Amino acid sequence: MADMEAQVAEALRSELQRQAEAGETLIVTEVEGGLTVYGLVDLEALAMAAVGAVAGGP
Repeated sequence: MADMEAQVAEALRSELQRQAEAGETLIVTEVEGGLTVYGLVDLEALAMAAVGAVAGGP
């Protein structure tokens, strides 16, 4: 189970960083044990990243 959680966490982290790099409305900073996120998050894209991780997608 921990492996699935790690995959989902990495997918969410990657998607948030992708969104931050793609626009000017989101700032993501890595901190010990997590992320600090400021700004507008595309929840549909974030949800798709989580679903893809669970389903074994890219």
